[in-house]
Amino acid sequence: MRRIWALIAVLVLVLTWAQPALAQGTIIHTVQPGENLYRIALRYGVTMDALAAANGLSNVNHVYVGQRLIIPTAAAATTGPAATAGGGVHVVQPGENLYRIALRYGLTTHALAAANSISNPNAIYAGQRLTIPDVSGAIPPAPPVTAPGGETGRWIDVNLSTQQLTAYEGSTPVRTTLVSTGLPATPTPTGQYRIYARYLAADMSGPGYYLPDVPYVMYFYSGYSLHGTYWHSNFGHPMSHGCVNLPTQEAEWLYSWASVGTLVNIHY
Repeated sequence: MRRIWALIAVLVLVLTWAQPALAQGTIIHTVQPGENLYRIALRYGVTMDALAAANGLSNVNHVYVGQRLIIPTAAAATTGPAATAGGGVHVVQPGENLYRIALRYGLTTHALAAANSISNPNAIYAGQRLTIPDVSGAIPPAPPVTAPGGETGRWIDVNLSTQQLTAYEGSTPVRTTLVSTGLPATPTPTGQYRIYARYLAADMSGPGYYLPDVPYVMYFYSGYSLHGTYWHSNFGHPMSHGCVNLPTQEAEWLYSWASVGTLVNIHY
C-alpha cells in the first residue's frame, strides 16, 4: 500500500511540475501514423520552420510515430529572424545545417555559403564559426521595371539566368528570393502565364521521383508550378523537373500574397 501511495505522490509531483509549461502556452503533440511536420504545423497554425526550430529538427522530413513535439506559442511562431542589420557570427551547434541557420537569420543558403566561402552546403561541422552577412545585402534587390502588358497589380517575375524570383506590385519590387528552376533536360517554360490553381499541399510524381505533400503549390501552366521545397536547399541553381522550387518560407509568403489570375513572367 505504501508503494502505491508513493507512486501516486510521484505522479502528482510530475503533473505539478508539468503545469507551468502549459500555463505559458506550451502544447505537446504526439506524432500519429500518417502525419508529417507540415500537416502538424498547419493544424496548430504555426509555420513548419517555427515548429522545426522549437524541437531542434534539422530535417523537416523526418518525424516518427510517437515522437513528442513542442508546439510553440503564437508569439514564438511569429518572431522574426534573429539577424540584425549588422550581421554577426554564429557557432554551429550539433544537429544544425546550413539551410536551418540561414532561415534563422533571414538569409538564403546561397548567401550564407558565399559569405563563408563554403562550396558544399552539406559540409559544415559543430563548433564551426560562420560569418552572418548583413541581411540587407543577402540578395541583390531587383530594380524597378515596367510591368509586362501594362500590368498594374501584383505579378511575379522569374529570371532563369539569375535563378531569382521577384514579386512586383506594378513596377515596384516587394520581395526577392533565390529559386531553383528546371535542369537542361527538363527546362522551365518561358513566357507569360497566369496562376490557375492553388493548393496548400499536393503530391507530385514523375519518372524517378515521388514527393508527398509538396507545400504551397501554385500552378501556372499545365503541370508546372511555383512551390515550396523540403528535399533540397541548393537554391540559386537549376534543380527541378521544370517547376520553380522556392524555399518553403518564401513559398508560404508568395502563396498568401498571390492569387488565381496573378501573372507569372518567366524569361532569361
